Amino acid sequence: MEAPLRDAQWRSLYGLSYPVFTTVVEKLKPYITQSQLSLPSDYAVAMVLSRLAHGLSLKTLASRYALEPYLISKITNMVTRLLATKLYPEFIKIPVARRRLVETTQGFQEITPLPNVCGAIDTTPVKLHKLSPDAINGSMYYCKYGFPSLLLQVVADHKKIFWDVCVKAPGGHEDADHFRDSLLYNKLISSDIVWDKAVSVKGQPVRPYIVGDWSFPLLSFLMTPFSYDRTGSPAQNAFDEALMKGRKAVEEAIGLLKGRWKIMQDLNVGLNHAPQTIVACCVLHNLCQVAREPEPELWKEPEESGQTPGVLENEKQCYYYGGNLRQLLADDLYQRLSSR
Repeated sequence: MEAPLRDAQWRSLYGLSYPVFTTVVEKLKPYITQSQLSLPSDYAVAMVLSRLAHGLSLKTLASRYALEPYLISKITNMVTRLLATKLYPEFIKIPVARRRLVETTQGFQEITPLPNVCGAIDTTPVKLHKLSPDAINGSMYYCKYGFPSLLLQVVADHKKIFWDVCVKAPGGHEDADHFRDSLLYNKLISSDIVWDKAVSVKGQPVRPYIVGDWSFPLLSFLMTPFSYDRTGSPAQNAFDEALMKGRKAVEEAIGLLKGRWKIMQDLNVGLNHAPQTIVACCVLHNLCQVAREPEPELWKEPEESGQTPGVLENEKQCYYYGGNLRQLLADDLYQRLSSR
């Protein structure tokens, strides 16, 4: 079979082309071999990828592969755990190396007129197929759209590649609370991560920062809109429009994630294994983006609106600096737009 035809067939079955499939198998094979699984590594990986790509149930896979459902579940848990732990550090990395940081900030300049953006952050509820009646605080899993879910937070670069992933809360949690509970927030608020590549804006040094919507707190390292309904000054509205252009990278990345790995549209795994399954799909998403796999039709998220969260005591300095920085960026942008 010729490569293009073979790869098209592979994508329809497993969500990715044959070369990317072999990469996944080669990277996981040593760990699968150690587990003394009675199945070949490529067979096990293919079975799990088909489940993730199509959201197939244990019963359907058991019939298709002539295996017991409990064994399908065991293999799914093993492969997704390996993807979420062993491959995560290789494929999901914060851009701290200067070369990658420069590439990322320059890439965002092709998307938004805001300078020195290094990432776009967003959250999405990942629907749970069912919630066990004995789940502790079961009502907390119901998101604002009315279905039980886990909250996934991601930061994407200009290529729609995730450089941070966090799944730490039920879907009923606020985006800001989830962000503040994340390892990324703690690293940034404590200055454990400092992006040194500063640019000058109106004579002021501006370090790289990420952009998010109004559900996130305004901080020195996280720029958010002035308003969600464009009720600010002309300069502020221009800034908000530019910021939302930058956010499109993460919106489309989430759309690709849920479009390519359909299990993310209706997560039919046990609650204990749901977070690692979500992270595994994020790792596979990055593998596909790096390999420049054809992008599937985007999964469309519902429209959001909301209010900016309050400021915590430990955030006040970052908040005031962020407010001054945001206004500086807005004034600079409006001046540049007005002089055209």
